[in-house]
Amino acid sequence: MRLALFEPDIPQNAGTILRLAACLGVGVDLVEPLGFALTDARLRRAGLDYWEHAALRRHASFAAFAEACRAEDARIVLFSSHAAASYADFAFRPSDVLLFGRESSGVTGAVRAAAGAELRIPLLPGRRSLNVAVAAAMALGEALRQTAGFPKTGR
Repeated sequence: MRLALFEPDIPQNAGTILRLAACLGVGVDLVEPLGFALTDARLRRAGLDYWEHAALRRHASFAAFAEACRAEDARIVLFSSHAAASYADFAFRPSDVLLFGRESSGVTGAVRAAAGAELRIPLLPGRRSLNVAVAAAMALGEALRQTAGFPKTGR
């Protein structure tokens, strides 16, 4: 199981997701271009001292990311506020890569077409979306619950 961010543009969200992933033993893929430098103080502050524990991979493009997923036989599961299917009704696999779009503009049609599944987190009427870090935590929690992927040691 991995989390992936498509062209993220808010460093604090990326830092929070890196911290989440480091705490749960999940890797993170960053699909460039990024809207910030990996040395950004806001990214580091949100990730705290967990940065060194994050299994981080950077991809120069979506094509490079998609190729890496194919090589690992990993299904790309896209989360989008425009998707019809709920993540609560989906059967996750341990090899899934949970992909989240750019905060300001989501993903391109090519990214959507390459996904093996497209899911949404149901919200009340009139609510547009969740913060990407909150959505990633919810999605990852459900995926790990289904696949018994939570850490077996620690607190």
